[in-house]
Formats: sequence, structure tokens, C-alpha cells
Amino acid sequence: MHDERKIQSVKDLEKIQQAYSKQLYYPDGIKVNIGMASCGIAAGAKASLEKALQELPRDNGTQLCQTGCIGFCEEEPLVEICAAGRPRVMYKHITEDKMLDAIHGYAQGDFNEKWILGQMRDPRSLLEDNSKNPLSEVKPLEGVPFLEDIPFYNKQRKIALRNCGYIDPDSIEEYIARGGYRAFLNALSQMQPAEIIDAIKESGLRGRGGGGFLTGVKWETCAKQSGERYIICNADEGDPGAYMDRSILEGDPHSILEGMLIAGRAIGSNQGFIYVRHEYPLAVKRLITAIKQTESYGLLGENIAGSDFSFHIKISTGAGAFVCGESTALMASLEGNVGRPRAKYIHTVEKGFRNMPSNLNNVETYANVPVILSRGAAWHASMGTENSKGTKVFSLVGKIQNTGLVEVPMGISLNDIVFTVGGGIPKKKQFKAVQTGGPSGGCIPEQFLNLPVDYQELAKVGSIMGSGGMIVMDQDTCMVDVARYFLDFLKGESCGQCTPCREGIKQMLDILTDICQGNGKEGDIELLEELGDMIQKFSLCGLGTSAPNPVLTTIRYFREEYETHIKNKKCPAGVCKALFHYGIDEEACTGCHLCALKCPQEAITGEKKTPHQLDQDKCIKCGICYDACKFDAIVVK
Repeated sequence: MHDERKIQSVKDLEKIQQAYSKQLYYPDGIKVNIGMASCGIAAGAKASLEKALQELPRDNGTQLCQTGCIGFCEEEPLVEICAAGRPRVMYKHITEDKMLDAIHGYAQGDFNEKWILGQMRDPRSLLEDNSKNPLSEVKPLEGVPFLEDIPFYNKQRKIALRNCGYIDPDSIEEYIARGGYRAFLNALSQMQPAEIIDAIKESGLRGRGGGGFLTGVKWETCAKQSGERYIICNADEGDPGAYMDRSILEGDPHSILEGMLIAGRAIGSNQGFIYVRHEYPLAVKRLITAIKQTESYGLLGENIAGSDFSFHIKISTGAGAFVCGESTALMASLEGNVGRPRAKYIHTVEKGFRNMPSNLNNVETYANVPVILSRGAAWHASMGTENSKGTKVFSLVGKIQNTGLVEVPMGISLNDIVFTVGGGIPKKKQFKAVQTGGPSGGCIPEQFLNLPVDYQELAKVGSIMGSGGMIVMDQDTCMVDVARYFLDFLKGESCGQCTPCREGIKQMLDILTDICQGNGKEGDIELLEELGDMIQKFSLCGLGTSAPNPVLTTIRYFREEYETHIKNKKCPAGVCKALFHYGIDEEACTGCHLCALKCPQEAITGEKKTPHQLDQDKCIKCGICYDACKFDAIVVK
């Protein structure tokens, strides 16, 4: 007997979409969407939600709902409030003490504009049709910017992030209401596997996990192999400061499942695996919920939608080894073995997981797939550059005003990302460099700020796209110490299997440590270059071949800093403690006494409104006085 809950066709999806669109766009009463991704929770969103649950009467018509991250992490906790016939308003920094006031103010039409980030112009998804905008007849708030127009968002184009911050990640119905699973059912009923692969090839989609290999070509190669085939999602995001994949998993897990379903149909696979790091408990929880919901609707399991296509997805949690982001190491770990890479003379699309043909893409890649099939390959290929199509998600962190998650078209300049989207450098400091590609990426100096961001252009200056980490550095950053920090991270994460990586990284780290401690000597820079070249050429996997990038690019663009450390025993940025000390510029010091009040060692003395003194014997170089001084009177010597 047919289970009425099971989805059999696009018409079944349309019924769900119609039923839940009202909940999304024309809610009864007031709807409060609270950003409950990891960044929001860390900023206090959970306490804000609990406050509202405790204080608001249950029968007052207010709905309290969770969403994922809408990207502007700097402004968390973010809370969107909407009601039928009213503008949708996004509030910023809505901590526990502001939550009820924001809700009551919205209900009474008394908007606190200081708390408002912006109002929405069009909340629809890319996957929905061009029917009437739900807000077309709503009178916008005067004097309040549209969210889409503020600098952080106006250069973004959200494809992979299309649902994050807009839907409840635990609701498959809300995903369907925004056009979800339609692309998969159309691919299942109207397209042959080869047609799906051709569409992905024509779109120009490249893998978003690091190497940037053409996704369609990978799918095509895997589909040609004999034997059982596997679809694997790499969610082992280990780059310091990177959280693109985590945010998609937490905010829109169904987009990953749909992308994997389409890949399974195209390649001829019946089994998928999501390898996600154990440190992402919220992402794992939401994935489990999404899989159960998708199975209950018959979109995962046996004979999906009455077809001969069956597909199952399992979750495997990794132990946090950075090297398991590499495809062969990941598959070894997935098998229950030690996560160690193997040589690439045999590709994983031929012999991968369980020695069978395996297609591995990362989270962001799969999230793009449903949109490409829905909007067409040509639509996707119209964005970006000649060799890098579509958009890319970056986690923008470091010395930047607007930290957060951004999705921008390929080819946008670094200048636009850092100074328009990112809002520039805080405290009127000078930009120094930006590192792309995580700990194995290169550091790009100011002279290349107009560089268009794509795979080829970043490679030309010694960096990589990587999974999308982007760390901005200012004038107070020591580039020698940056190289040392990332090499220290990579040394600990190396599997130790091959000599060039195991021994070479250690030797480079020892040299960098000596330089930072004032023990550098003539010839160290040349030796670092020689070691870096050797490691790049002879290491077994991508971790080793890219590990020298931070060192080689900082030497290439900031060689004078290395020379100053070695020859003059000075750290110009005031980071390497053995090579500098703090002093007080008596002409700049106003005697405000703030530095003295904050100094934990009581090393600063002086009367108010007179220049102060700093006792070098007591100073521990913690930098608290330097950060506290508003008159640039604390100087590095």
C-alpha cells in the first residue's frame, strides 16, 4: 500500500511548498527567527531564545524559530522579526537583555533603529519561480537600509548560502518551500545520468575544497568505472579560522543531501557518506535530523519516488586530524584505518573507498549542484571568470571590521572583499597582507589588492584558493611569526609518513623559531627557500606540497622583515618578544593614566596629566598598554 507521506513527484513537492510558503513569508502573528548557528550561540543567541520562551505568553501569537547563520557574524546575535503585511527587519546584537524589547517594539511599530541591521527587499530563494515578491506590497521602513544594499551584502551573490539564515535547518518542509528537492526529482524523472554530468561540466563548476578540479570531469570519470561506486562528502574542515562548511551544514543540511542525491543518480551510486569532523556537534545533529526527515518523505532509501534509483547516506565523524581533509587519507579513515594519504598515481575515482570508484566533493560543491540544474548550466557559467565559474564562499576573519561568511562571484578583487565587504581595517591601522587558502596558503601583500580572486590568479602570486579561509593582517602583524605559527600547526598535523614533509617542516620550523627568538643567522633565509622548494617537490600529499607556501610568500614579499629579525635583532611589528620592548613617547603621552590602570604588573607610573614612565624590569610585554592607549603614546622599540 502506498504511503501518502512519501513524495512521488514534483506535484507532491508543490503541495508542500504551497502549504509552508505562508509560514515563511506570510506568517500568522509575529514570527521571530533567531540565528542559532554556532556563531550566534557563542554570541548569546541561545540565552536570547530562552529569555523569550520564558517571558512571552504562549498564546500571544508570537512564533519563536531558529535559523542558521546569515553570514554577518560580527553583528551576532542576529534576530529577524516579520509579520504579514509588515517589513522583515533584521536586528543586530540582540542579546538576552534586548530580546523582549525588540519583539515588543516591532509589534507596536516602535522600531529602535540603533538595533536594526537592515530590512529585506526580497526574501525568496534562487530556486523559487519568478512569482510575486512577498514584500512587493509592504511599505518599507523609512530611513532603514535594505539588507541587500549595505556594503557587507551588496557585492555578494548567494548560491551555496542561499538558505542559510532564511529557513529552519531542522525543517525539510521549509527547505522544500524554497524550491528544495525539485532539481533532484526533475533529474530523476527527466534526465539521463549523462545529461546531468554534461550540465555540471557545462556549468564550469570546480571543486570548492581546495584543488579546484572540474566537478563534471570527476563525475564523468567515476561513472565510467566498473564496480560499486560511492559518493563521499568531505566535511572535514580543519583550516584555522575557516567555517564555511560548518555554516552550510548547520544552516542548510538538505542542500548537501540533495546535491549528493543528484551526484549519486549521475554516477550510478547507491551509497553516500558524509565525513564530518567530531568537533562539529551541531552540524552532525542537524545532519542526522535532515537524513531522517528525507527518509520519512521517501527521498532517501529504496526506489525513490517509485523509480529504480535507491540511495542511502551515512555519517562518519572524524577525530579532527587535519590531514584527513586530503581525499585518500579521508577514505582510509572512513574505512576505519589510520588516516594517512597514499600516492596519487591511482586516482580515487578509479580506486578509492574500499578500493572502489569513489567521487569525493566538499560541502560547498554539493550545495551548488541543485541550483545549477534548476537555473541551468549557462546561468552558472555566466558568473565568474574564464576558468573559474560561479561564486566562492569565504570566511573573512582577522584584522577586519566585518568578520563573517561571504559568498562572492569569482573574479571579485581582494580590495572589494577586504575594504567593501569587510569594511577595512579596524582602529585606522594599515592593511599589510591577506592569507587565502588556510595554513597552507600564501600571504598576499598590498600591491596585489586589485588581484581578481580565482584559482589561476591566486596561484600566480604563490597562494591558493583552498577551501575558502581568508585571514586579514594589519601593520601590527609580524610576517615571520605568521609563517612560524602556520608551520607549527602543519608540523603537528603532518601524518609523518614521508620524509620531506616530516623532517622538512620540522627543520623549517626550527629555523623560524630561532629567527623569532633572536638567534637567526646569515644564510637562514636561503636555507628556508631551499627546504621549501624540496618539500613542495617531493612530499607525498597536498599537505606537504603546500606547507611551505606561508614561508615562501612571506620571504618573497616581506624579505626585509626577515633581514631585520636576523641582522638587527628587531621585530618591527612588536610581536616577537625577544626582539622588542615597549616604551612611552613623552610628547604623545597625555597622562590620562589608562595604561597604568590596565597594566597587570604595575610597570607604568606617573602623575595624571604628565608623561608616564615604563619600568622595563617589570614589563612582561603583554601588550595591554599598547592596545589601551588612545593617543599612540605606547611605542614599540
